[in-house]
Amino acid sequence: MGERLNSVRRKCEPLLRRIFHAYFLLVRGMTLGVRAVVVDADTRVFLVRHSYVTGWYLPGGGVDLGETMEHAMRRELKEEGDIDLTGDAVLHGIFLNSHVSRRDHVAVYVVRQFKQDRLPAPNREIAECGFFAVTALPEGTTPGTRLRIAEVLHDRPRIATWR
Repeated sequence: MGERLNSVRRKCEPLLRRIFHAYFLLVRGMTLGVRAVVVDADTRVFLVRHSYVTGWYLPGGGVDLGETMEHAMRRELKEEGDIDLTGDAVLHGIFLNSHVSRRDHVAVYVVRQFKQDRLPAPNREIAECGFFAVTALPEGTTPGTRLRIAEVLHDRPRIATWR
């Protein structure tokens, strides 16, 4: 049953993305999202796998109307990873996510000071999550995610677009 559901999701994913972004285009004009490169003491990064799209991503999501980027990042970390910041996050950059829309931008923060009491159980949004060694990222880690990790942890030059 799980494989059949994954197959249907993969087939519908491009259409669903277009529908969501068309809706956001109508109500927002420009979309703004946040992601966080959360790095633990062992230099592992926290990644999530959503139930509604394929691949492994940095945790994050959309910035709501009237919400700051930092507040959205903190909210998303709590929702997706039960992660609470114990220090300041550093803005790594803002990137154009043109493969989704010419109006989509993503702010990326680096988080090194945090607490997480436990990994959250899977739910309707997050199918899996965890910390991964940079040399052993899970299969399906997206190109944009890999780029941001390389920029933060390997001092690679920033690329202005998401991927």
